[in-house]
Amino acid sequence: MEDNINFELKRIGDIGIFKLDEKRFDAQIAGLVKGEFTILITAEEIKKLVIDLSVVEYCDSSGLSSILLAFRILQSNGGFIRLAAPQKNVRTLIEISQLDRILPIFNTVEEAVQDLQNL
Repeated sequence: MEDNINFELKRIGDIGIFKLDEKRFDAQIAGLVKGEFTILITAEEIKKLVIDLSVVEYCDSSGLSSILLAFRILQSNGGFIRLAAPQKNVRTLIEISQLDRILPIFNTVEEAVQDLQNL
């Protein structure tokens, strides 16, 4: 099991953009991603988060669980989350699990950021 994950973090104003630079978002890295989300949202006090999934080719329930954790923490702090640029099979998984009802999906990071800037 790996003990590190590849990701980039950018800020645009009060919006954090978390880009996961991994092809597989599964049980191997889900725990690490949960840890990063927790630190990001609590320690960095980010209230608006965009998760850039453009690199991710495969996601399973563990990956979705990480995203849901970020959603729950943000929601309890009055924050917002947006998903950006998921590849077709990742987007399909999110839609089949009906998570797109609570996790808005945007085709690009720019569209997701723009949506959060309007809040």
